[in-house]
Amino acid sequence: MQIRLWPYIFLGTATGGVAAILATLEEPFWIIFASVLVLVIVFALLQEAMRDPVEEGDVVVVEPAKTMPTGFGRAMLEQLPLPLLVISRRGRVVYANRAAKEVLPTLKFGDHFANLLRIPAFVDAVNAAISEGKNSKVSFTMTRPQERYYEANIGLMPAGSDFGDKVQAIVQIEDRTQDRRVEKMRSDFVANASHELRTPLASILGYIETLQGHAKDDPAAREEFLEIMDKQATRMQRLVNDLMSLSRIELNEHIKPSDPCALNELVLETTSALLPLQKKYDVTLETALEGDPVVAANRDQLNQVLVNLIDNAMKYGGSGTTVKVFTTPPDPHYADMVGITVADQGAGIGPEHLHRLTERFYRVNAAQSRNKGGTGLGLAIVKHIVNRHGGELQIESTLGEGSQFTVWLPSS
Repeated sequence: MQIRLWPYIFLGTATGGVAAILATLEEPFWIIFASVLVLVIVFALLQEAMRDPVEEGDVVVVEPAKTMPTGFGRAMLEQLPLPLLVISRRGRVVYANRAAKEVLPTLKFGDHFANLLRIPAFVDAVNAAISEGKNSKVSFTMTRPQERYYEANIGLMPAGSDFGDKVQAIVQIEDRTQDRRVEKMRSDFVANASHELRTPLASILGYIETLQGHAKDDPAAREEFLEIMDKQATRMQRLVNDLMSLSRIELNEHIKPSDPCALNELVLETTSALLPLQKKYDVTLETALEGDPVVAANRDQLNQVLVNLIDNAMKYGGSGTTVKVFTTPPDPHYADMVGITVADQGAGIGPEHLHRLTERFYRVNAAQSRNKGGTGLGLAIVKHIVNRHGGELQIESTLGEGSQFTVWLPSS
């Protein structure tokens, strides 16, 4: 065990100094002795209160070679997919398997567990297990680097185990992020779908009722109503497809893609596929790419980001304008990232709307968006895909001059 000498040097200097001062003042010997004794007692009490090393016997990790008994038991715990912690009765972490170190990258043996997880309910549950032998289950959230949901099962390990001869707490942590996302996905889908589908569904039912009534023998009205019904049904189909797509993306948003992707190659493939839309929207689509950046990405999802952004730019850019897709110059605010910008020459977006553009179903002009076939989910899908890739979406716009949407992605 490492011994720090400076406190004892300080104690010797202090007691010697006090004794010398009292002797100079010709104080009686018993006063000198009592003063030195008080200093020694105060020093001892302070040492005990501030003692930070792990109690002997609590931890078998004081010597690295004795972190745990070797053999099948150790190998099994190390390979266990669930994070596992063993905490001494003084609150020090004496063992953590590989999964626990991944969840708590700053973990060090001998640290107090409350410094790793500053969550009152968790701290209280561990203390209750150590002091009262209570088993408990605690749910908590960690927000860095991404929001994750966990559930900890906390119990008491009796004295005499392979971890030491004293009572200790054992903590098993389960990642519930996937379960929470599935639950949220279901509730959000029901709420959003019921809200957004109500209007087109009511419109279709209204026209069906009309066609069954006085318009059933009117060919002109029937043709007009069927065209409107087809448009509304198509809108409903787009809504359902976008909602399902968004739900799937959110479900795996915490899992970062790792496959290498040549970014410029993907951009060229996407723009080539969208060239036929130039005639439909009466716009010109141009590309200006530089270098050969490679990013870690889900190729299909990144293609979806580019399609949404370019399609929006062509749709809202205005007749006779140019949509440009180009490599973004390096920006110190986005260090070690590569950017692709989609710029239009449309009417622009007011600054009061910019921070809300990626919200679900938020539209600057709801009527215009619906008339052009928008679902209000495109930029929300873009945001979640970019988040999954560890990137950022930068939006800039000037009224009367157009908008620029830049996707920044970590460079591989």
